Amino acid sequence: MANEYIEWTAKEQLKEAMDEHGEYLIRLAYLYVKDWAAAEDIVQEVFLAYYQKAEQFQQRASLKTYLSKIAVNKCHDHLRSWKNRCSLFTESIGQLISRNKTPEEAVEQLSGQAVLLKKVLALPIHYREAILLYYYQEFTTKEISQVLGCSENTVKTRLRRAKSKEPTEREDSCTGMGGAAG
Repeated sequence: MANEYIEWTAKEQLKEAMDEHGEYLIRLAYLYVKDWAAAEDIVQEVFLAYYQKAEQFQQRASLKTYLSKIAVNKCHDHLRSWKNRCSLFTESIGQLISRNKTPEEAVEQLSGQAVLLKKVLALPIHYREAILLYYYQEFTTKEISQVLGCSENTVKTRLRRAKSKEPTEREDSCTGMGGAAG
């Protein structure tokens, strides 16, 4: 009886987390992987991981920050995967073949927001994630440092360099970020 109650409670917590943070996590994952289907798959993996390891959540940070960290890690895994690299290659070949743009695409490309977003998405991953989390997701530098596993000063440096477009080639001090794709 007690086990049934615990399982029911865990399922209710998962449902609440999905309702409250699902759309946000899909948008966050999309900003990394640039593919809605892959973003949805990643978010499913995030919630599965949360459900399987809910007891590990120690509430040192908000649930949103905790789920965001899982999502960022899953996105990094996806970006490093062989399957993703093959699909990116196929996609780039397809773009080389069909360079014709519709008038709508040309107008969208010229709009200020589209150009800015394109520049942000073109940044190396460690600068892009800092910019996206800070400006688009409105995380504090402290929350970003928790999600990315680096110091708050590293986050501030990345934000400054991304804005000035003068990133250096040195290896990053965040865990798992040195030499990552992006």
